Amino acid sequence: MSKRWPDELVIDTDLVRPVLKRFIRNRVEDAGLSGVVVGVSGGVDSAVATYLAVSALGPESVTGLLLPFRTSSPDSKEDAILVMNDLGIRHEEIPITPMVEAYEGTVDELDDIRLGNVCARARMIILFDRSKEYDALVMGTGNKTEALLGYATVFGDMACSINPLGDLYKGHVYQLAEALGVPDKIIEKTPTADLWPGQTDEGEMGITYVEVDRYFYYLVEKGKKPSELVAMGFDPAFQRNVLERVNRNLFKRELPIVAKISGKTITRPVKIPNGL
Repeated sequence: MSKRWPDELVIDTDLVRPVLKRFIRNRVEDAGLSGVVVGVSGGVDSAVATYLAVSALGPESVTGLLLPFRTSSPDSKEDAILVMNDLGIRHEEIPITPMVEAYEGTVDELDDIRLGNVCARARMIILFDRSKEYDALVMGTGNKTEALLGYATVFGDMACSINPLGDLYKGHVYQLAEALGVPDKIIEKTPTADLWPGQTDEGEMGITYVEVDRYFYYLVEKGKKPSELVAMGFDPAFQRNVLERVNRNLFKRELPIVAKISGKTITRPVKIPNGL
């Protein structure tokens, strides 16, 4: 699978896997909780996150939730169940259709994007509620490519307590999927957020993960300027499209901005020593 990706995007999965497993285990232990809850969609990202969680914590500490909407593909459900059964984790199916339709009844019309956002936020309501029931953290499944492009929903799929995939590009996720033993059926399927019948990520965005991952490698990781990237063969129209998405969605990657009044504004977690 790694051969699908340019050389500069190939990672050493033998080095990355233990780092991510240790991250998951340490964050759960630091929180004093019992495990993680993860929304399993049938896609490669949630599959990789779930396989990592099981390898870090054991199947008894991982809960998978399948949260379909009325338009969700039967194939997505089948693939999600395949992952959860393969790993032997506790899992539950909770359709979000009644929740979403209750809101739909209060508005004149929801376009596909708004409806997709409502669905993403409805799923997160359930995930965080179940995390309380199971004494667990909510595990995120979003990757770095999606975050940079803004291809995610604020307080929806971007909401989580920990995210082992957030510093990995989409191509890295595929490489980890192969290393972790994710079923080939899931690795080989066309990426889709399953927002509506026939929807695909690359079709909706008009770009491929291979080309945008390579672009981000040079732009973000290597600090190349757009003008330099033109000389390297990146099309100016492609760059304008990607950069417009990156800049337009900057707010999604920031914590809510707090107006600073005091000398100690709590914008990041602050651990206060217990001196008693």
